[in-house]
Amino acid sequence: MKLTCIQDNLKKSIQACEKVVTKRNTLPILNNLLLEADKNSLKIEATNLEIGIIAKIGAKVEKTGRIAVPAKLISSFFSNLPSGEKISLETDKEENLKIKSGSNKTIIKSNIADDFPLIPLKVKEFILKIPAIFFRMIFSKVSPAIAINEARQELTGFNLILKEEELFWAATDSFRLSEYKLERKNIEVDEAEYMRVAQNGSEIIIPFNVLAEINRIISTDLNMEDNNKINISIEEGQIFFEFNRIKIVSRLINGKYPEYKHIIPNKYETKLICDKITLQNGIKLAGLFASGNSNEIRLKIDSQKKNVFLLASGSETGENSTELKYDVHGPSQEVVFNAKYLLDGVLAVSTKEVMILINNDTSPIAIKEVSGKTKEELNDFIYIVMPIKK
Repeated sequence: MKLTCIQDNLKKSIQACEKVVTKRNTLPILNNLLLEADKNSLKIEATNLEIGIIAKIGAKVEKTGRIAVPAKLISSFFSNLPSGEKISLETDKEENLKIKSGSNKTIIKSNIADDFPLIPLKVKEFILKIPAIFFRMIFSKVSPAIAINEARQELTGFNLILKEEELFWAATDSFRLSEYKLERKNIEVDEAEYMRVAQNGSEIIIPFNVLAEINRIISTDLNMEDNNKINISIEEGQIFFEFNRIKIVSRLINGKYPEYKHIIPNKYETKLICDKITLQNGIKLAGLFASGNSNEIRLKIDSQKKNVFLLASGSETGENSTELKYDVHGPSQEVVFNAKYLLDGVLAVSTKEVMILINNDTSPIAIKEVSGKTKEELNDFIYIVMPIKK
């Protein structure tokens, strides 16, 4: 293998792929990146057998070939290498990788490329093409409710429900629930593929890790514009993503996602419209004094005086009380929350104001976004949090 390419392009692709490599790999070859030169391009691959990623960059190839190099080493090497216009890669007689950039010359001990596992490639057409701005918005709103504990594997992923007019993205850890509704008219859909997947089972569970990797890559890629598309294909227990010359494949999570729609109340007794910034600051202050392992704070609403109090106390911390003047509709309420769970829901809101909907101190509480002009609730996003029962 012998080639030259733009150093910054190579560095960016290596760093995108290297994050997939985990320290827990039991197969030594999985600790490597596969570099493959073919025609006018260099392909970089990484996999942990659950997620596979392929990045492709343009290169002037004098000799084709493939080589496996330690992922952490080559990523750290490029992180510390001064920026340069071009870089040359070449394998020597011992099949090690020789790198030359400016005055720097390096040889990296390599491994047998034939041992590197094949990364599956999609066969079907793309079912969805989602603008990057929508993907990032969905990820930021839904991911706070993902379960960290792997005791229930299905809760560690995003549940995607394909309906005729909309797609629902949801996550829950059984203490809170986050759901975002994406209307089909706002994205590109291959009708035949969409119906094929929907008929074979309209729900899939996508591992959180693969969506987090995609979000990381598109958030740090300066060339990734908001209107660039994330192309998605689903087939035979796998999901494929493609964008900006990067391909990612992941296994879907087997299992049945819990039926969550029934826990969302159809109506609410009390409605509270709050300024997002003052509310989140009040929750943060109360959280400093929250008591117990459940991080308890109290939301007290007086509908007659139009007062809202955030209260917290702890035997080792002291007390905190914040009075907020907000629009209150409905009867007075007093509800105890986990401060972090409540704050996560407020932070996920994109609008200037937040709507909190309550029935009583034991029923699920909803957080929604608010229209800036009409003050009406927006129904694309909902965050449900369970109160702490006393």
